[in-house]
Amino acid sequence: MSWSQSGLMSSKSTNTSAKYSYFDFVKKPIEIYVFVDPLCPECWSLEPYLKKLSIEYGRFFTIRPIISGHLNTLNKDKFDKPKRLRDIWEKTANRTGMSCDGDLWIENPVSSPWIASLAIKAAELQGKKAGRIFLRKIQENVFLKKQNISDEAVLMECAKQSNLDIEEFRDDLYSTSAKKAFQCDLKLTKEMEVDYIPTIVFFNQVSEEEGIKISGLYPYDIYVQVLKQILQKDPVPSSKPPLENFLKNYGVVGNKEISVVYDWTTAKTEKEMKKLLLRRSVEKIPVKYGTFWRYNDE
Repeated sequence: MSWSQSGLMSSKSTNTSAKYSYFDFVKKPIEIYVFVDPLCPECWSLEPYLKKLSIEYGRFFTIRPIISGHLNTLNKDKFDKPKRLRDIWEKTANRTGMSCDGDLWIENPVSSPWIASLAIKAAELQGKKAGRIFLRKIQENVFLKKQNISDEAVLMECAKQSNLDIEEFRDDLYSTSAKKAFQCDLKLTKEMEVDYIPTIVFFNQVSEEEGIKISGLYPYDIYVQVLKQILQKDPVPSSKPPLENFLKNYGVVGNKEISVVYDWTTAKTEKEMKKLLLRRSVEKIPVKYGTFWRYNDE
């Protein structure tokens, strides 16, 4: 298995195929590694595009989040500069439309970032899907609710929101298995020379072609272009689900996510969500930037 930064970046390659069994890749032809950090606002801003890609082309790929831990290592000095971190978050929220409240770093700073990363790997021990749901809940709690996601009580609440087995999660949180899984993610980050987050690497598991690595945030069309390139075909996107089905599936979503997925203007999204609000199908979540909604599943 190898990768290259073709098109947008210079070309390099590595081989890590020996670390993964055939059964990891047997279901769908494409594996997408998404290198993220739970405290990275740009990783949070990637969410609308990942949702749209999953809806339109998810039949071709599986997503594997890789917890890079870069904020814990490369950018460690930033944790001594809460005002600087607050400014980064505020600027990112303004630019991307995905709310992240930088006041967290003044009011309720995350004391031990590595614990949140470890918790995600502990959640993954209950299944890849459980891990992805838990990662999302971690992001919601830190970016929207200004919660200290290194606090064990907050992590337990995230586990509850993710419908995890709470006792199993508590046992796994500081376990050797979770620590080893996190170390594997950090090793993979280093091996693939990921020096910026978010980074996405697309692999075609049924061909000998090189993978393609994209660092940073790009317009949605770029991700589609890369997916088609690595599939070596031009598939028709799947149709969008009804809005209520989308909301029910994800539980908590932002206007930006809805607008991106449905190709709607902000005004159109607000109009459609107002209808659902009047029917009490959703409730509005108070956030600093943009608008987020919680689906009422009753």
